Amino acid sequence: MKLFYLPGACSLAPHIVLCETHTPVTLVKVDRATKQTDEGEDFLNINPKGYVPALQLDDGLVLTEAQVILQYLADQPQGSSLAPKAGTMERYRLQEWLSFISTELHKTIGSFFNPKQTPEWKAVATEILHKRLAWLENQLQGREFVLGDGFSVADAYLVTVLSWTVRVKFDLSPWPAVQAYHTRVAQRPSVQQALREEGLA
Repeated sequence: MKLFYLPGACSLAPHIVLCETHTPVTLVKVDRATKQTDEGEDFLNINPKGYVPALQLDDGLVLTEAQVILQYLADQPQGSSLAPKAGTMERYRLQEWLSFISTELHKTIGSFFNPKQTPEWKAVATEILHKRLAWLENQLQGREFVLGDGFSVADAYLVTVLSWTVRVKFDLSPWPAVQAYHTRVAQRPSVQQALREEGLA
Protein backbone atom coordinates (compact mmCIF):
# COMPACT_ATOMS: atom_id res chain seq x y z
CA MET A 1 0.00 0.00 0.00
CA LYS A 2 0.91 3.62 -0.47
CA LEU A 3 -0.31 6.46 1.73
CA PHE A 4 -0.17 9.87 0.09
CA TYR A 5 0.24 12.50 2.79
CA LEU A 6 1.13 16.03 3.80
CA PRO A 7 3.01 16.31 7.09
CA GLY A 8 0.57 16.93 9.92
CA ALA A 9 -2.51 17.07 7.68
CA CYS A 10 -5.55 14.82 8.18
CA SER A 11 -3.55 12.08 6.45
CA LEU A 12 -1.75 11.79 9.79
CA ALA A 13 -4.80 9.92 11.14
CA PRO A 14 -4.52 6.88 8.82
CA HIS A 15 -0.74 7.06 9.24
CA ILE A 16 -1.24 6.66 12.99
CA VAL A 17 -3.50 3.65 12.40
CA LEU A 18 -0.94 2.08 10.07
CA CYS A 19 1.69 2.49 12.81
CA GLU A 20 -0.72 1.18 15.46
CA THR A 21 -1.37 -1.98 13.45
CA HIS A 22 2.23 -2.39 12.24
CA THR A 23 0.98 -2.45 8.64
CA PRO A 24 3.70 -2.13 5.99
CA VAL A 25 3.12 0.97 3.86
CA THR A 26 5.03 3.24 1.53
CA LEU A 27 4.67 6.88 2.51
CA VAL A 28 4.48 9.28 -0.43
CA LYS A 29 4.71 12.97 0.38
CA VAL A 30 2.65 15.42 -1.68
CA ASP A 31 3.62 19.03 -2.32
CA ARG A 32 0.63 21.20 -1.40
CA ALA A 33 1.36 23.86 -4.02
CA THR A 34 2.53 21.86 -7.04
CA LYS A 35 0.51 18.67 -6.39
CA GLN A 36 3.64 16.68 -7.21
CA THR A 37 4.65 13.69 -5.13
CA ASP A 38 8.16 13.07 -3.91
CA GLU A 39 8.18 10.16 -6.40
CA GLY A 40 7.67 12.63 -9.26
CA GLU A 41 4.03 11.77 -9.93
CA ASP A 42 1.18 14.18 -10.57
CA PHE A 43 -0.99 13.67 -7.49
CA LEU A 44 -4.06 14.79 -9.43
CA ASN A 45 -3.74 11.60 -11.46
CA ILE A 46 -4.02 9.65 -8.22
CA ASN A 47 -6.72 11.75 -6.54
CA PRO A 48 -8.35 14.30 -8.84
CA LYS A 49 -9.84 15.98 -5.75
CA GLY A 50 -6.33 17.24 -5.12
CA TYR A 51 -6.08 16.68 -1.39
CA VAL A 52 -4.77 14.04 1.00
CA PRO A 53 -5.15 11.42 2.25
CA ALA A 54 -5.23 8.91 -0.54
CA LEU A 55 -4.53 5.24 0.06
CA GLN A 56 -3.45 3.22 -2.96
CA LEU A 57 -4.03 -0.47 -2.40
CA ASP A 58 -1.79 -3.22 -3.71
CA ASP A 59 -4.19 -3.83 -6.62
CA GLY A 60 -3.95 -0.18 -7.66
CA LEU A 61 -7.36 0.92 -6.41
CA VAL A 62 -7.37 4.24 -4.56
CA LEU A 63 -9.43 5.17 -1.51
CA THR A 64 -9.88 8.79 -0.43
CA GLU A 65 -11.46 10.66 2.51
CA ALA A 66 -9.93 10.19 5.94
CA GLN A 67 -12.93 8.67 7.67
CA VAL A 68 -13.38 6.09 4.90
CA ILE A 69 -9.70 5.12 4.86
CA LEU A 70 -9.76 4.80 8.65
CA GLN A 71 -12.68 2.38 8.54
CA TYR A 72 -11.09 0.41 5.72
CA LEU A 73 -7.91 -0.03 7.78
CA ALA A 74 -9.94 -1.02 10.85
CA ASP A 75 -11.76 -3.65 8.81
CA GLN A 76 -8.50 -5.37 7.90
CA PRO A 77 -7.51 -8.32 10.13
CA GLN A 78 -4.72 -6.42 11.89
CA GLY A 79 -7.02 -3.49 12.68
CA SER A 80 -9.95 -5.42 14.12
CA SER A 81 -9.53 -3.94 17.60
CA LEU A 82 -9.77 -0.37 16.30
CA ALA A 83 -13.46 -0.34 15.34
CA PRO A 84 -16.61 -2.20 16.41
CA LYS A 85 -17.97 -4.78 13.99
CA ALA A 86 -19.92 -3.50 10.98
CA GLY A 87 -23.66 -3.49 11.43
CA THR A 88 -23.58 -3.07 15.20
CA MET A 89 -24.89 -0.02 17.06
CA GLU A 90 -21.37 0.49 18.37
CA ARG A 91 -20.12 0.80 14.78
CA TYR A 92 -22.75 3.42 14.06
CA ARG A 93 -21.55 5.30 17.14
CA LEU A 94 -18.03 5.21 15.70
CA GLN A 95 -19.35 6.57 12.41
CA GLU A 96 -21.20 9.26 14.35
CA TRP A 97 -17.91 10.29 15.95
CA LEU A 98 -16.00 10.22 12.67
CA SER A 99 -18.65 12.42 11.07
CA PHE A 100 -18.54 14.90 13.97
CA ILE A 101 -14.74 15.09 13.87
CA SER A 102 -14.77 15.55 10.10
CA THR A 103 -17.53 18.10 9.69
CA GLU A 104 -17.53 20.00 12.97
CA LEU A 105 -13.89 19.98 14.12
CA HIS A 106 -11.75 19.28 11.05
CA LYS A 107 -13.44 21.88 8.88
CA THR A 108 -13.65 24.51 11.62
CA ILE A 109 -10.13 24.22 13.01
CA GLY A 110 -8.78 23.74 9.49
CA SER A 111 -10.27 27.08 8.44
CA PHE A 112 -7.77 28.88 10.69
CA PHE A 113 -5.00 27.84 8.30
CA ASN A 114 -6.60 29.80 5.45
CA PRO A 115 -4.56 32.99 4.89
CA LYS A 116 -7.67 34.65 3.44
CA GLN A 117 -9.65 34.24 6.66
CA THR A 118 -11.02 37.66 7.64
CA PRO A 119 -11.44 38.78 11.29
CA GLU A 120 -15.20 38.37 10.86
CA TRP A 121 -14.82 34.84 9.51
CA LYS A 122 -12.41 33.97 12.32
CA ALA A 123 -14.89 35.28 14.92
CA VAL A 124 -17.69 33.11 13.53
CA ALA A 125 -15.43 30.04 13.32
CA THR A 126 -14.24 30.65 16.89
CA GLU A 127 -17.80 30.87 18.20
CA ILE A 128 -18.74 27.60 16.46
CA LEU A 129 -15.60 25.89 17.71
CA HIS A 130 -16.30 26.95 21.29
CA LYS A 131 -19.70 25.26 21.11
CA ARG A 132 -18.28 22.08 19.60
CA LEU A 133 -15.47 21.89 22.15
CA ALA A 134 -17.95 22.40 25.00
CA TRP A 135 -19.85 19.34 23.76
CA LEU A 136 -16.62 17.40 23.35
CA GLU A 137 -15.54 18.38 26.87
CA ASN A 138 -18.66 16.75 28.29
CA GLN A 139 -18.22 13.62 26.18
CA LEU A 140 -14.62 13.09 27.26
CA GLN A 141 -15.30 13.41 30.99
CA GLY A 142 -14.17 10.16 32.59
CA ARG A 143 -13.17 8.58 29.27
CA GLU A 144 -9.66 7.60 28.29
CA PHE A 145 -10.63 7.34 24.63
CA VAL A 146 -13.52 8.44 22.43
CA LEU A 147 -15.39 5.14 22.62
CA GLY A 148 -14.43 4.41 26.21
CA ASP A 149 -11.48 2.31 27.31
CA GLY A 150 -9.99 1.26 23.95
CA PHE A 151 -8.11 3.25 21.32
CA SER A 152 -10.02 3.40 18.03
CA VAL A 153 -9.67 4.98 14.61
CA ALA A 154 -11.75 7.88 15.93
CA ASP A 155 -8.96 8.65 18.39
CA ALA A 156 -6.40 8.69 15.58
CA TYR A 157 -8.55 11.26 13.78
CA LEU A 158 -9.39 13.35 16.85
CA VAL A 159 -5.80 13.62 18.10
CA THR A 160 -4.75 14.67 14.60
CA VAL A 161 -7.33 17.45 14.37
CA LEU A 162 -6.69 18.66 17.93
CA SER A 163 -2.97 18.88 17.16
CA TRP A 164 -3.79 21.68 14.76
CA THR A 165 -4.84 23.91 17.67
CA VAL A 166 -1.16 24.15 18.62
CA ARG A 167 -0.17 25.25 15.12
CA VAL A 168 -2.90 27.91 14.88
CA LYS A 169 -2.35 29.01 18.51
CA PHE A 170 -5.85 28.13 19.68
CA ASP A 171 -5.90 27.72 23.47
CA LEU A 172 -7.57 24.51 24.69
CA SER A 173 -7.18 25.30 28.39
CA PRO A 174 -10.87 26.30 28.84
CA TRP A 175 -11.67 22.65 28.09
CA PRO A 176 -9.43 20.67 30.49
CA ALA A 177 -10.78 17.24 29.56
CA VAL A 178 -10.12 17.94 25.88
CA GLN A 179 -6.67 19.30 26.63
CA ALA A 180 -5.80 16.32 28.85
CA TYR A 181 -7.09 13.91 26.19
CA HIS A 182 -4.94 15.52 23.51
CA THR A 183 -1.83 15.52 25.70
CA ARG A 184 -2.35 11.88 26.68
CA VAL A 185 -3.17 10.43 23.26
CA ALA A 186 -0.42 12.45 21.55
CA GLN A 187 2.12 10.48 23.62
CA ARG A 188 0.86 7.12 22.36
CA PRO A 189 3.75 5.27 20.64
CA SER A 190 1.91 4.99 17.30
CA VAL A 191 1.23 8.72 17.28
CA GLN A 192 4.83 9.54 18.09
CA GLN A 193 6.05 7.12 15.42
CA ALA A 194 3.83 8.71 12.76
CA LEU A 195 4.98 12.19 13.77
CA ARG A 196 8.63 11.14 13.54
CA GLU A 197 8.09 9.57 10.14
CA GLU A 198 6.51 12.81 8.91
CA GLY A 199 9.37 14.90 10.33
CA LEU A 200 7.21 16.48 13.02
CA ALA A 201 8.76 15.08 16.20
